[in-house]
Amino acid sequence: MSLSTGEILFIKSVKDGIPNRDPLNDSDARRIFGEEDGRISLSDVSIKRDVRDYILAKYPDGGPEKRYFVWCRGERTPDGKLLGRDKLAEAILERAGRQKVANKSEALLELAFDMRVFGAVFSVEKQSFHKTGPVQFGWAHSLHPVETKYVQGTVIMPSQDVTTNEEGTETGKGQGSIWTTYTLPFAVFAVPGVINASIAKETKMDEKDLELLLEGLWKGTIYRQARGRGIQQPLLLVHVEYNDPFFRIGYLEDYISLEPERDAWLGSTPPTSLADVVLDVEELAKVIGSESPYATKIKQVRWWKNPELALKGELPGKEENIW
Repeated sequence: MSLSTGEILFIKSVKDGIPNRDPLNDSDARRIFGEEDGRISLSDVSIKRDVRDYILAKYPDGGPEKRYFVWCRGERTPDGKLLGRDKLAEAILERAGRQKVANKSEALLELAFDMRVFGAVFSVEKQSFHKTGPVQFGWAHSLHPVETKYVQGTVIMPSQDVTTNEEGTETGKGQGSIWTTYTLPFAVFAVPGVINASIAKETKMDEKDLELLLEGLWKGTIYRQARGRGIQQPLLLVHVEYNDPFFRIGYLEDYISLEPERDAWLGSTPPTSLADVVLDVEELAKVIGSESPYATKIKQVRWWKNPELALKGELPGKEENIW
């Protein structure tokens, strides 16, 4: 069964960290809007990394069908050298027992989940490979202004060994180092995505890939951890499928809002937990519901919800069980 063109809207939160830092701004949060706007952003690369890392952890050997290898990943040789794109592709072919196939590009599409879903550009053994992915995510933006905080602390472990010479004098650095970082107490982000049915046919992305992608968005947010990224939680995932492969409503994130509004986030006591906010989905429900002017274009609506998230309004379609 072929895929339908569709849209994804994924809402997630973070506490006590910054999920996607900007190396050009002292590793503070990424800001692609003006300072007065105040919102911070996550790149699509960060979102895809969450999905890839989860699938790589779930199917390190490609899964029972050898269809869920992850090509875009970090892997090193025994002597510590980082593998390049062509070597990573060759490793997948070898682990699947397909290294002697004539058409390596086609074989890789069958074997690598992220190639089928997100696309790839490279060449292996003089075979050029260029596929646009049927799934594309836009930049994710916070649903409110954010003020990050600059903090510092100390590491008790000395950075160098401390030794005592024959005269009884200590040498080496006998104290820990000072660390500094930016952080934020709490933020909620909206992640938009699109699925192109025509391109999916070219890359051989199927229904199983779609279901694994949705699972990877939700569970990958929980799985991928790093101290500076904070504690992240998936809150709401909406998947809208269309009857027309050449149609989409577009910009579903513009039909949601978060309460309280802007002034509260810039005040002296901004929200600091999920219990302090409500997600307003009333406008979204109107645009994807049975009374929508686009109703005849919509094939089905599915959604997954964190039970701790408070909603204002009722979403149409089918609520699915969380993985």
